[in-house]
Amino acid sequence: MMNKHLSGVGLGLRREMLDQLLPDIPSSVDFWEVAPENWIPLGGKYQKHLNQFTSACNFVSHGLSLSIGSPDPLDIKLCKNVKTFLDRHNILYYSEHLSYCSGQGHLYDLMPIPFTEEAVKHVVERVKQVQDIIERPLLLENVSYYAAPGQEMTEQEFTLSVLNDSGCLMLLDVNNIYVNSINHGYDAEGFLAAMPTGKIVYGHIAGHYDEAEDLKIDTHGADVIEPVWRLLQKAYEIHGVFPTLLERDFNIPPITELLVEMERIRTIQLRVQQQVSPPHLKKIKA
Repeated sequence: MMNKHLSGVGLGLRREMLDQLLPDIPSSVDFWEVAPENWIPLGGKYQKHLNQFTSACNFVSHGLSLSIGSPDPLDIKLCKNVKTFLDRHNILYYSEHLSYCSGQGHLYDLMPIPFTEEAVKHVVERVKQVQDIIERPLLLENVSYYAAPGQEMTEQEFTLSVLNDSGCLMLLDVNNIYVNSINHGYDAEGFLAAMPTGKIVYGHIAGHYDEAEDLKIDTHGADVIEPVWRLLQKAYEIHGVFPTLLERDFNIPPITELLVEMERIRTIQLRVQQQVSPPHLKKIKA
């Protein structure tokens, strides 16, 4: 169906990168990621450039405003527009954040869904509705959060319940696990190991901002730090090597610098692939 096999190392595509990338798209990028909301209303030059990209390269999409955990009604119009976008550009995978960004209006931020059984049921119903409309699996990303209102279960229990009960797949964000482990004082490797191997389609890695020793802010605006690189390697050792994308949304350096950071991902992938793995660890083919 639609996408070619997803593998290797990816990069998030931003409109401000286009002049650096066209017409000579770097062949070292195995796949690209776009936010549908940033492109759906556009025509003209931007649409032409995106068509050039998606006809030549493998793409995934990562949404910004589905608001899967919102108390507001699901945005059916958005879901239908996303489906049209995915169909037009031959994109199979559509991921979103396990959070919400609307409640009687747009909140302009990713808010934490309460970790409760009621919230699990609410999200599961909405995930199934989205999948019916887009006619594809929805991927949910584990997100960074800074407060846990009304918490009745752990983040790990909540995440697993949603993934298992909804039948959706997973976008595994390694940096978010690291950030949350510092901010909320849990074991990052333990959380990582608990995630369902068979549901992981691809991963994210990014930089963050150190507000304090015990407070990290997920910004996607800096280089990836060494503890996060080590956690990425651990993720591969636990789950097998999965496709992984470098996110950079702010303070975007020249494409040459991003490509160098991407090669760090590839180096870790190759290192783990060359290790002799125990029989129960198998490489994931997304």
